[in-house]
Amino acid sequence: MTRLLHVSASPRAAASESLAIARTFVDTFAATHPDAEIDEFDLWDGTLPEFGPAAAAAKMAVFAGQTPSGDGAAGWAAARTTFERLDAADRYLFSVPMWNAGIPYILKQFIDVVSQPGMVFGFDPEAGYDGLLRGKKAVLVYTSAVYGPGRGPSFGSDFQAPYLRDWLAWAGVDDVEEIAFRPNLVTADAESGRSAAHALARDLGKTF
Repeated sequence: MTRLLHVSASPRAAASESLAIARTFVDTFAATHPDAEIDEFDLWDGTLPEFGPAAAAAKMAVFAGQTPSGDGAAGWAAARTTFERLDAADRYLFSVPMWNAGIPYILKQFIDVVSQPGMVFGFDPEAGYDGLLRGKKAVLVYTSAVYGPGRGPSFGSDFQAPYLRDWLAWAGVDDVEEIAFRPNLVTADAESGRSAAHALARDLGKTF
């Protein structure tokens, strides 16, 4: 069965542009893929585990071929549970507002929790990393209120899209589509860009 995981990084609920575009995508996807299972993962719902000292020690133990123990074992189990939710899907939707030229810290936390050896990646001392999320595909929804292509450096930089594209490629996901809505807050009319983003979301939702 096709399974779509929507990872939402915005805390703004109904006020969120990225969530609104994602909702258009999900509604269209559900209508055109009636047998698909859709998992909505709100990263702000309090279920995302931390990846602190004990979990980090467990990760290094795994790298050394050891079995995590004590508090590290619990942290490692929590990371695996989160990863299994990611791995259970074959299609991903990420809705991501720009925060300070990059991604919200809660999404970075999610990435750091699931990006573990034997889960998202394998590693060989001679060959390097090997992404393990092969055969999956993703749609990325980006929004930003000040930064936009063609604006000068005083309007900011984009470490949002390159970071997510690079992480997905590193993890083995190379079939990626993008939807961007980047209005300028000093511009009165953002409706044309908003309409275009929602139209693309509907088109991709039909064929994804």
